[in-house]
Amino acid sequence: MRRFTALRGATLTALALSTTLTAAPARAHTARPLGIDHCTATACHFDVPPGTYDVTVRLGAATASATRITGETRRTLLPETAVPAGGHATRSFTVDVRTPEGEPTGPDGTPGLDLALGGSAPALDAIRVTPAGHARRILLIGDSTVCDQPADPYSGWGQQLPQYLREGLSVANHADSGESTVTYLQDPRLWAAVRPLIRPGDLVLVQLAHNDKTTDEATYRANLETLVAGIRDRGGQPVLVTPVVRRWFNADGTLDNDTALLVNGLGVDHPAVIRSVAAAEDVPLIDLTAKTKQLVESLGPEASKALYLYNEKRDNTHTSVHGATVFAGLVRDELLARHLVPEGRVRV
Repeated sequence: MRRFTALRGATLTALALSTTLTAAPARAHTARPLGIDHCTATACHFDVPPGTYDVTVRLGAATASATRITGETRRTLLPETAVPAGGHATRSFTVDVRTPEGEPTGPDGTPGLDLALGGSAPALDAIRVTPAGHARRILLIGDSTVCDQPADPYSGWGQQLPQYLREGLSVANHADSGESTVTYLQDPRLWAAVRPLIRPGDLVLVQLAHNDKTTDEATYRANLETLVAGIRDRGGQPVLVTPVVRRWFNADGTLDNDTALLVNGLGVDHPAVIRSVAAAEDVPLIDLTAKTKQLVESLGPEASKALYLYNEKRDNTHTSVHGATVFAGLVRDELLARHLVPEGRVRV
């Protein structure tokens, strides 16, 4: 495990947020806060074991600054935050540290917690990292449109959701590229590994449809019911999410076709089945198909390209960082509207 030597200067100082935020040397298993001596001007590394951690940062410098914080596998944990010259702003968030740190079938990644400081003029004044006491978690089960994508220009909406949450509410993204309801249930690295992690009170959002191209309706419905029952058996609260639309326009500028709306080659209307299971099982539903359809159609064929990777890859399914951020905002809005998360834990 690597460590960073702290840099002293105008951008990064050793000033403390308070007596509880003073930078203090610490080891991975100590309860004492980890501080700014684990940071450089552009990154921080903390030798901590897997778990959930509260992070409090003080941003600002003698000159005007704008700081964005990402962590682990390119998760956006704090949106770009502007601070005027000579001022300071304190922000807190909760982060999930796990192995593998990104997709469940991907590489392990770097042990510990890694944060990257970005933005147009990043300035970290102080930082405190402590184990989270009783943070509530949002676990995500999904495919490549949800997962923590390892490399630019790709991004899943689950990768961008953490920036909308405050301390006390974390995202544990167990979505994985290429998965259908069939493969997610079959692969021992996925459902069999995720299910034991679910704790009473956890929200578990399920969005699987894009890769169920050859799954018949009865099997698809049964797989969703299996996931719902397994989440409830662990004391979690399942939330079914219909899939984001593909950017596939008709000549009249609408998305009313099977490709856009995730109707597979067998005629299985995935969003319709998800809605039906949610109603039958009394499970909260986030109709992301309807929300993203409305948004993409309102933007039209040209402006909607920026949400996806059309310009970079001629890809009308996977989202850019911008698109994933916008879609994550829709999920945030739905979580609030359905009172699934407390308002005080969410950035709006």
